[in-house]
Amino acid sequence: MAESTSQGVAEQPSIGLLEAFLFWLKLGFISFGGPAGQISIMHQELVERRRWISEKRFLHALNYCMVLPGPEAQQLATYIGWLMHRTWGGVIAGTLFVLPSLFILIGLSWVYIAFGEVPAIAGLFYGIKPAVTAIVMQAAHRIGSRALKNGWLWGIAAASFVAIFALNLPFPLIVLIAAITGFLGGRLLPGQFATGGKQGEVKASHGAAVIDDDTPTPVHARFRWSYLVGLLMVGAGLWMLPMGLLTLVYGWAGTLTQMGWFFTKAALLTFGGAYAVLPYVYQGAVGHYGWLSPTQMIDGLALGETTPGPLIMVVAFVGFVGGYVHPMFGADHPFLAGAVAASLVTWFTFLPSFLFILAGGPLVEATHDELKFTAPLTAITAAVVGVIINLALFFAYHVMWPQGFAGAFEWPSAVIAIAAAVALLRYKRGVIQVLLASALAGLCIHLLRA
Repeated sequence: MAESTSQGVAEQPSIGLLEAFLFWLKLGFISFGGPAGQISIMHQELVERRRWISEKRFLHALNYCMVLPGPEAQQLATYIGWLMHRTWGGVIAGTLFVLPSLFILIGLSWVYIAFGEVPAIAGLFYGIKPAVTAIVMQAAHRIGSRALKNGWLWGIAAASFVAIFALNLPFPLIVLIAAITGFLGGRLLPGQFATGGKQGEVKASHGAAVIDDDTPTPVHARFRWSYLVGLLMVGAGLWMLPMGLLTLVYGWAGTLTQMGWFFTKAALLTFGGAYAVLPYVYQGAVGHYGWLSPTQMIDGLALGETTPGPLIMVVAFVGFVGGYVHPMFGADHPFLAGAVAASLVTWFTFLPSFLFILAGGPLVEATHDELKFTAPLTAITAAVVGVIINLALFFAYHVMWPQGFAGAFEWPSAVIAIAAAVALLRYKRGVIQVLLASALAGLCIHLLRA
């Protein structure tokens, strides 16, 4: 989409598009460690080493991405790419952040489905599953320590836990109630609902940058009705075209059609990151549609933790398993069905993220620090903590009592989960290290039992 220029506006950054392309491609293969690790890598590379963007502008972009639904690290890459090289720069940065992990997950998902019952592979997953339980608890602790700044927010977290654990309310309804609570709270008790997790204080100076503190906002980053309307029309077409074709070919009730619709809704509910939307994905993919089993969902999260890219890429595993188990291209082509389903699920999940950045950037930047916009998001983030704790308990139940409470207690799994939690929370070990150690422990236990 063409973007006009005007007098008095800063020139296009001097970093070439090819150089940026190669960096974003590299980032797609090394972005391990979840959102915190990915943001840290971008800060080190772009702020400290390459000096493409200043600390203040980087944190300003991060603030914006953190109030949007969707994976904030991928959106941050999209934002910086957009700021540097206009619309196509954002598209390239955001796509390359996701694409390597999609291909890797398709391959790992096939290995899991085809060889998951092989003793060695089964043993590795035996150890990884309890580690995943500890990782989810660490996520709850990390988000909670940042978001739950007072008794009101703690109360919202507790209420959301009760709502999903005891009342089995759907995740979208919990998000809606939390948003309304935050909106009212921001008006009645503004001091209690001020944004608690701001990233805005600049703590270091790393010298002049290509996009520096005082670099004027480029024209393409300023609000224009023509650009907004045009982009929304393009985005609507990019959603409606594949959805319309799927409906025509497979009908509204077809597996691929329902996957596209379901993950479009999921993409709009990912406030608080991937762990926040996983309960919703579980409710739909496992409970409602039956695309995969609870055990497979846990295994998929484990695979997602071991690959680069945003953790929400676990949806590609869900899509692959659902397409593989319910092949729509005939019984002789399950891999093709799985790969197509994984790709479509990824498309529908990430399309809104691009639109939020490209269309909403100029709008939201101007209003980010206004309480009436941030208070509902603060309440949603608090509610997410309760939802994630419920997810951790769900995983713990299926890992430690695989046959239900009436069956045997898997004490080796409990030991691995406790050890993983201590390593993560007490000794601050990396997720990949913990997963590798847990996988080896699980393999040893599986071989001893055999």
